[in-house]
Amino acid sequence: MLGGALAVAGAMALRPLVAATPAAAEPAGAATGVGTAVGAGAVVVRRFGRYEVLALLDAHGPFPGTAQAAFPEATAADWERARRLDPAAFGPGGTWELDFRCYAVRRPGGRVTLVDTGIGPVGSPASGWAPVPGRLPAVLARAGIAPADVETVVLTHLHEDHYGWSVTPEGVPVFPNARYVVQHAELAALGPTRTARTYVVEPLLRAGRLHEVDGRTVLAGRARPGGGAITLLPTPGHTPGHQSVLVDGGGDRLLVTGDVLVHAVQLATPGVSYLFEADPETARRSREQLLGEARRTGALLGTAHLNRPFVRPWTPDGHPSSH
Repeated sequence: MLGGALAVAGAMALRPLVAATPAAAEPAGAATGVGTAVGAGAVVVRRFGRYEVLALLDAHGPFPGTAQAAFPEATAADWERARRLDPAAFGPGGTWELDFRCYAVRRPGGRVTLVDTGIGPVGSPASGWAPVPGRLPAVLARAGIAPADVETVVLTHLHEDHYGWSVTPEGVPVFPNARYVVQHAELAALGPTRTARTYVVEPLLRAGRLHEVDGRTVLAGRARPGGGAITLLPTPGHTPGHQSVLVDGGGDRLLVTGDVLVHAVQLATPGVSYLFEADPETARRSREQLLGEARRTGALLGTAHLNRPFVRPWTPDGHPSSH
């Protein structure tokens, strides 16, 4: 998230995506916070058909600098709408308070897809600015998910606050049975000396755990009317190969946004750019398209950095959509 634009470099040969695992699905129920030893609200659960989606709080803290500096185009009216959507984001002195959140999708039989892996332990690349150590391993344990239960890790993009628990500082995959799925465009744009390549990409390649996809990809289930599926959606702009995740429970839907929007000001006013977007215009189009899709289909949003994990999409004029 803080990493800024990625340098363009040659693509690296990777293992292909393996065959998708079938899964079924079902309608969204009420959210319930699960009190844990690592803090109340560390796990928040919703159901989407037969899919159980768990929002997992790795950490919370302030972003370096002020919110206005991170979103220099935002107006007073934009901030007023954003404050109504996420009042907890507004800290003292104009600072930005944010969650660092991952999502787990649990299917019948206990199979788990994990979306992003947070900021990581002390010594991870996010240590220079994020509130490490993150708590994801303890939060997963409290939710009844062992590292070996995770069969797929979707990395929405290769910024350090989204891949921190993918490997240990020694380069060992934290989730030993998982394929780690990244978009081709994300890897192709990653320079050979970038921290993401040396810290996470190369260790996963050595372990045979990194899998490249190219474009929209059905990860599990069947993407058809009345069916249920987990689908990867290219949403570039924040980074060249950013992807979001659609969890379709056969009528009830969740869009896990990654960093398509990082603050409520971009939910209230999608045209507002974030300072560290690689391509602000492409990021704006991705954001508007994703929010438009959510409003058309009645999908909820699963956000990485807002202070509520599940939110309704808002119309461009700042009014809540109806569903």
